[in-house]
Amino acid sequence: QVQLVESGGGSVQAGGSLRLSCSASGYTYSSTYCMGWVRQGPGKEREEVASIDRDGDTTYADSVKGRFTVSRDNIKNTLYLQMNRLEIEDIGMYYCAADSRPCLWVESQYDYWGQGTQVTVSS
Repeated sequence: QVQLVESGGGSVQAGGSLRLSCSASGYTYSSTYCMGWVRQGPGKEREEVASIDRDGDTTYADSVKGRFTVSRDNIKNTLYLQMNRLEIEDIGMYYCAADSRPCLWVESQYDYWGQGTQVTVSS
């Protein structure tokens, strides 16, 4: 079993930055080959915004390319999301997710989920 705990959410003005972290614990090596960030805005469906596998290969949603950077520290079992030039459309609950399989860019692949951290952007 893997436990995921997110941190780093908060409120910023449009154009600002936030860095999200996700700490993984439990049986992590085989269970966290792929890790990703999935968000859900108010009245919106869940959207995968970034994923990264253990080799460092990344994928981004078009809506965040050039603004968000996903990274991971495999020694610390921690996933990060650096979010720059935040926009109103980025508002939502951000969830960390993990899976033992290669990243498929399908949010339903993830077996493990954190509780989420809220990101609010004001104009």
